[in-house]
Amino acid sequence: MVERISTMLKVTNLFIRAKRQKTKLLDKVGFEVGENEIHCILGKNGSGKSTLAYALLGLDRYDYAGGKIMFLGKDISNKKPFERAKLGITIAFQEPARFEGLTVNDYLKAGKKNATIKAMKHVLELVGLTDGKFLDRNIDEKLSGGERKRIELASVIIMKPKLMILDEPDASLDIIVYNELYDLLLKVKDELKCSILLITHREEAGLIADRATLMDDGKVIESGRFRHIMRAYCKREGRQDMCMNFKLKSRR
Repeated sequence: MVERISTMLKVTNLFIRAKRQKTKLLDKVGFEVGENEIHCILGKNGSGKSTLAYALLGLDRYDYAGGKIMFLGKDISNKKPFERAKLGITIAFQEPARFEGLTVNDYLKAGKKNATIKAMKHVLELVGLTDGKFLDRNIDEKLSGGERKRIELASVIIMKPKLMILDEPDASLDIIVYNELYDLLLKVKDELKCSILLITHREEAGLIADRATLMDDGKVIESGRFRHIMRAYCKREGRQDMCMNFKLKSRR
């Protein structure tokens, strides 16, 4: 049976094991992401959030043990990473790589070989890097953490994905920068008409999120509207003060 196209991603009873081991890393994981939706995967460190991201990409570091991953109505459970990428799934990792001597221009073209100067400048401007000379800069320690995050995001945007998986894009950023990041993600979603799977532990993500899934110990605890899931997260972690702060700021 073909899934409704209004469902971008549907994961059902997903089992993932550690490579060549019997240890389950993900156990009966299930949730849905709609079209043009920002969906947060919430949970403390070690809950399985990043494992889920890499499993959705089909990376070889884990063994697929069962369940189903449907993307735009197609079963991609056994597809290779490059096949999933061709269908429109991309990721920005938690820690953007540094490539000594590689320019921003070369880095963006690594993801899209035929990218024009105009297209590359556009995606850089979209992520807030408006200096026209940025394409000639090297990706090295001279760039700030915020700049490297933006370049990493630009490299994903230029591929025009249907589903962007962002693994802790707000990690190691100060409060001003990650609030700017959330505004940026709304702009990107509107321009690309894509869905975003945002892996995070920050309640501020609720300012832009539509829905969320709470994970713990490789399992899904609950999935639904962000405000409801955030309350469940706060209660589970004993941080009701965090939820009170979230209520004051939330626009949803």
